[in-house]
Amino acid sequence: MKNYVGLLLAFVGLVSCNQKNSEELTSTQPVAQEQMMATPGNVQVGDIVPNDLVCMVNNDYMGTEQLEVEVNGKTYYGCCEMCQERLPVDESVRVAIDPISQKQVDKADAVIAVTGIRGEVSYFENEENYHKFVKTVLKKEEI
Repeated sequence: MKNYVGLLLAFVGLVSCNQKNSEELTSTQPVAQEQMMATPGNVQVGDIVPNDLVCMVNNDYMGTEQLEVEVNGKTYYGCCEMCQERLPVDESVRVAIDPISQKQVDKADAVIAVTGIRGEVSYFENEENYHKFVKTVLKKEEI
């Protein structure tokens, strides 16, 4: 019985802090105007968001301050204890691919913008790439 309780708690922890699959995170499909629904804090698809309001493990805009994690002199953010534990030991969650340049960027240094209707974010190496993304992929007027 104890084993089942432990498994159940582990499952609940994973579900509450799940990582989206990379295919969903790198989608570059244009977003229809009616799909640009508000995420937490009235942030909309295409908006740049502060790093400390993003879970960098789940790549989601959370709308509230996240847990701070210092790694090699840089600050990353996670939404839960599992994220806090993972950020220092798993380099793959500290980097992302800029959807415009296709270059690897450090999430702590990136320009972060909401790019999915459920609060998913993308990481850009600079504001120029972010603006290109908004114009070409989201097909929105300059923000």
